Amino acid sequence: EPETFRARGISAMLAVKDIQKSLAWYRDKMGFYVEQKFERAGKLTGAALKAGNVRILISQDDGGTGWDRVKGAGFTLQFTTAQDIDALASAIKQRGGWLEAEPKQESGVRVMRLRDPDGFRLVISSSR
Repeated sequence: EPETFRARGISAMLAVKDIQKSLAWYRDKMGFYVEQKFERAGKLTGAALKAGNVRILISQDDGGTGWDRVKGAGFTLQFTTAQDIDALASAIKQRGGWLEAEPKQESGVRVMRLRDPDGFRLVISSSR
Protein backbone atom coordinates (compact mmCIF):
# COMPACT_ATOMS: atom_id res chain seq x y z
CA GLU A 1 0.00 0.00 0.00
CA PRO A 2 1.27 3.50 -0.74
CA GLU A 3 2.18 5.76 2.15
CA THR A 4 -0.75 7.91 3.21
CA PHE A 5 -0.66 11.50 4.35
CA ARG A 6 0.43 11.65 8.02
CA ALA A 7 0.02 15.05 9.59
CA ARG A 8 1.33 15.68 13.09
CA GLY A 9 -0.75 18.70 13.95
CA ILE A 10 -3.08 21.32 12.65
CA SER A 11 -3.44 25.05 13.15
CA ALA A 12 -6.40 27.14 12.14
CA MET A 13 -6.20 30.76 11.05
CA LEU A 14 -9.31 32.84 11.57
CA ALA A 15 -9.82 36.28 10.01
CA VAL A 16 -11.74 38.35 12.57
CA LYS A 17 -13.59 41.67 12.38
CA ASP A 18 -12.12 43.13 15.58
CA ILE A 19 -8.73 41.70 16.53
CA GLN A 20 -8.76 43.26 20.03
CA LYS A 21 -12.23 41.90 20.82
CA SER A 22 -11.37 38.43 19.54
CA LEU A 23 -8.02 38.38 21.33
CA ALA A 24 -9.73 39.30 24.60
CA TRP A 25 -12.40 36.63 24.07
CA TYR A 26 -9.96 33.80 23.35
CA ARG A 27 -7.57 34.87 26.12
CA ASP A 28 -9.91 36.10 28.86
CA LYS A 29 -13.05 34.02 28.32
CA MET A 30 -11.70 30.79 26.79
CA GLY A 31 -8.36 30.70 28.61
CA PHE A 32 -5.98 30.57 25.65
CA TYR A 33 -2.40 31.75 26.21
CA VAL A 34 -1.07 34.46 23.87
CA GLU A 35 2.03 32.88 22.37
CA GLN A 36 2.89 35.75 20.02
CA LYS A 37 1.42 39.01 18.75
CA PHE A 38 1.95 40.33 15.25
CA GLU A 39 2.03 44.06 14.53
CA ARG A 40 2.40 46.20 11.46
CA ALA A 41 3.25 49.90 11.83
CA GLY A 42 2.59 49.63 15.56
CA LYS A 43 -0.92 48.20 15.09
CA LEU A 44 -1.96 44.70 16.17
CA THR A 45 -2.71 42.60 13.08
CA GLY A 46 -2.71 39.07 14.48
CA ALA A 47 -1.96 36.73 17.33
CA ALA A 48 -0.91 33.12 17.85
CA LEU A 49 -2.89 31.55 20.69
CA LYS A 50 -2.23 28.27 22.50
CA ALA A 51 -4.29 25.97 24.67
CA GLY A 52 -2.27 22.93 25.64
CA ASN A 53 -0.83 21.50 22.41
CA VAL A 54 -3.34 23.31 20.20
CA ARG A 55 -2.47 26.51 18.36
CA ILE A 56 -4.81 28.86 16.53
CA LEU A 57 -4.04 32.10 14.77
CA ILE A 58 -6.34 35.09 14.55
CA SER A 59 -5.77 37.93 12.12
CA GLN A 60 -7.46 41.23 11.49
CA ASP A 61 -9.82 40.92 8.51
CA ASP A 62 -9.25 43.74 6.05
CA GLY A 63 -12.86 43.65 4.82
CA GLY A 64 -11.72 43.07 1.25
CA THR A 65 -14.48 40.54 0.60
CA GLY A 66 -17.14 42.40 2.58
CA TRP A 67 -17.93 42.81 6.26
CA ASP A 68 -21.34 41.13 6.16
CA ARG A 69 -20.25 37.70 4.98
CA VAL A 70 -20.99 34.80 7.32
CA LYS A 71 -17.89 33.61 9.16
CA GLY A 72 -17.30 29.92 9.66
CA ALA A 73 -20.39 28.63 7.86
CA GLY A 74 -20.07 24.86 7.63
CA PHE A 75 -16.89 24.92 9.71
CA THR A 76 -16.33 23.93 13.34
CA LEU A 77 -13.15 23.86 15.41
CA GLN A 78 -13.22 20.66 17.47
CA PHE A 79 -11.04 20.55 20.59
CA THR A 80 -10.56 17.46 22.75
CA THR A 81 -9.28 17.56 26.30
CA ALA A 82 -8.70 15.32 29.28
CA GLN A 83 -10.04 18.13 31.49
CA ASP A 84 -13.50 18.11 33.07
CA ILE A 85 -15.87 19.64 30.46
CA ASP A 86 -18.36 20.83 33.09
CA ALA A 87 -15.59 22.57 35.06
CA LEU A 88 -14.29 24.23 31.87
CA ALA A 89 -17.81 25.40 31.00
CA SER A 90 -18.26 26.81 34.49
CA ALA A 91 -14.90 28.64 34.30
CA ILE A 92 -15.78 30.16 30.91
CA LYS A 93 -19.10 31.42 32.28
CA GLN A 94 -17.42 32.77 35.44
CA ARG A 95 -15.06 34.77 33.20
CA GLY A 96 -18.03 36.32 31.39
CA GLY A 97 -18.25 33.94 28.44
CA TRP A 98 -21.38 32.19 27.29
CA LEU A 99 -22.07 28.79 25.83
CA GLU A 100 -24.14 28.04 22.77
CA ALA A 101 -25.00 24.68 24.36
CA GLU A 102 -24.44 23.50 27.92
CA PRO A 103 -22.30 20.38 28.42
CA LYS A 104 -24.03 17.09 27.60
CA GLN A 105 -23.23 13.50 26.66
CA GLU A 106 -22.95 12.86 22.93
CA SER A 107 -21.66 9.65 21.37
CA GLY A 108 -19.96 8.60 24.58
CA VAL A 109 -18.15 11.88 25.31
CA ARG A 110 -19.00 15.07 27.23
CA VAL A 111 -19.43 18.02 24.85
CA MET A 112 -20.02 21.77 25.04
CA ARG A 113 -20.54 24.22 22.18
CA LEU A 114 -19.54 27.87 21.83
CA ARG A 115 -19.31 30.62 19.22
CA ASP A 116 -16.61 33.25 19.16
CA PRO A 117 -17.37 36.97 18.59
CA ASP A 118 -17.32 36.45 14.80
CA GLY A 119 -19.61 33.42 14.87
CA PHE A 120 -16.95 30.73 14.42
CA ARG A 121 -18.21 27.50 16.00
CA LEU A 122 -16.15 25.74 18.65
CA VAL A 123 -16.83 22.34 20.19
CA ILE A 124 -14.90 21.16 23.23
CA SER A 125 -15.23 17.51 24.17
CA SER A 126 -13.71 14.99 26.51
CA SER A 127 -11.32 12.40 25.11
CA ARG A 128 -12.75 8.99 24.31
